[in-house]
Amino acid sequence: MNFIFISPHFPRTYWNFCENLKTFFATKPKAAYVCEEFITGDICSYDAISNADGNPLFESMTVWPPSIADIVNQDLDLAYYTHKEVPEPLRILGRRAIKAFGAFNRFVHLEFFRLTRPKKNLGEVGDFVALEVNMRPAGGYTPDMMNFAHSVDVYQIWADMVTTGKRFVPKPEKEYFCAYASRKDGKRYVHTHEEILERYGNVMKMCERMPEMMVRTMGNQMYTVRLEEEWEVFDFIRFVHEQR
Repeated sequence: MNFIFISPHFPRTYWNFCENLKTFFATKPKAAYVCEEFITGDICSYDAISNADGNPLFESMTVWPPSIADIVNQDLDLAYYTHKEVPEPLRILGRRAIKAFGAFNRFVHLEFFRLTRPKKNLGEVGDFVALEVNMRPAGGYTPDMMNFAHSVDVYQIWADMVTTGKRFVPKPEKEYFCAYASRKDGKRYVHTHEEILERYGNVMKMCERMPEMMVRTMGNQMYTVRLEEEWEVFDFIRFVHEQR
């Protein structure tokens, strides 16, 4: 199955867009295609550990970069963060998706668009629109970021679910934002590694060199911090990524 993403912003004019679309269908290979309209929004995931009844023992939301492909192809820097709360609309959709897909007794990673522009027949700004379902935990260090954000141990919650079907890890008294930002070698950044450690050392949870196989997406040097406010997340990302 092949997919076409139809964007109203490319090509530059609607006329060229229509002509190109006609040409594609006139010359395309003999294969099945699914056409999807382009959606403008943030990518947010609903991450959960469900029990045998499909009820969540743990829930979290992570806000992702708009395009991993752009990070790789344009050699950009990666940043994303785990939110301290799960918005109620996303919580409802995530729980319904778990039941609909029969995702019981497992860690799930469900992705949604949070619309930044209204979309006819889909929703208004701020609404969540389904993107994809993954029957696995989120990749990279994201489970660790969930631990830092929610003051829990998702690995223990997962193990307890598998062995007993229950959760024994207590609910946290306080929750945070956990942000990841990385750099790639060879770029000229405004702030040095030492300046980052001086400014964020007291909230730094991870500071590592990344394996070579992960560099194109996740950078050479990563920093992960725990913060109390969302504006601090954006300030941290700016401080790490700002270039000369």
